[in-house]
Amino acid sequence: MIDVLESVRSKYGAVAESTLSTRDEGVKSVAEAFGYSVEELTSIPAEANMGLSCGNPTAAAHLRTGEVVVDLGSGGGLDVFLAAKKVGPEGRAIGIDMTPAMIHRARVNAASGGYTNVEFLQATIDNIPLPDGSVDCVISNCVLNLAPDKPAVFREIARILKPGGRLAISDIALKGELPQAIARSMAAYVGCIGGAIQIEDYRAGLLAAGFGHVEIVDSDADLNAYAKVENQSGCCSPAMEEGCCCSPAAPEPNLHAELAELLSNYDVNAAASSVKIYAIKPQIPTIEASVPCCPPGCCP
Repeated sequence: MIDVLESVRSKYGAVAESTLSTRDEGVKSVAEAFGYSVEELTSIPAEANMGLSCGNPTAAAHLRTGEVVVDLGSGGGLDVFLAAKKVGPEGRAIGIDMTPAMIHRARVNAASGGYTNVEFLQATIDNIPLPDGSVDCVISNCVLNLAPDKPAVFREIARILKPGGRLAISDIALKGELPQAIARSMAAYVGCIGGAIQIEDYRAGLLAAGFGHVEIVDSDADLNAYAKVENQSGCCSPAMEEGCCCSPAAPEPNLHAELAELLSNYDVNAAASSVKIYAIKPQIPTIEASVPCCPPGCCP
């Protein structure tokens, strides 16, 4: 598991240190293909978007003024900044990411955008540094598929949510069997495909963690949208050669070349989908509500 986390951290660290942004037409096109509007993308710092999304969770999270929302795998802050506008100055938007370079980039973006109700914390998403029952909504965008221990992540989400709290996640999940060449590939894993689980396993995992009203909807988005960025493979969008994860100077120089070859040989859409996932943490009945006030017939 440590090797997996280090591979993911290394790849995304290189992306964070690149110059990818909404100003790159390909990166902008990827975000639009997965549900972001031009208005949303232009309302936040351009550097918050690096083309890493597979959906737009803030669009379906039904965020309200004054709420506390947490984004798992917050990257450059794209969804945190959109959420911050929805919860307003009385609310809080908190980003969790395990990659130091991503946290740094997000904090720089927050300062440049003048955000006062956001916070970015470095941590893994299976060990979130927030109190029990302190969050109204958890969002995430194409990140849970990267977690080696997904049941632990589901339990952490349930722990930090208030009773009645909700999650709204965009992720990649499987509707069929991946070819073994992809399932066994580390390049495919850190490219958001190899670590994905079956849709029904996703549902079962959330139910086992205590969630109710679990709904998983296939967005019908074309995963080949990532190819809108030249030389891009999977959920990393290396539009720039210098400083990006597929550059010759990167820690794993063949990572994206290998993934690009795999994706060119297999139809990923046949086995994987971009999905929208919704679930609610049930309300805990109070003792007063569960015990009759007196024997039947005597209460007014």
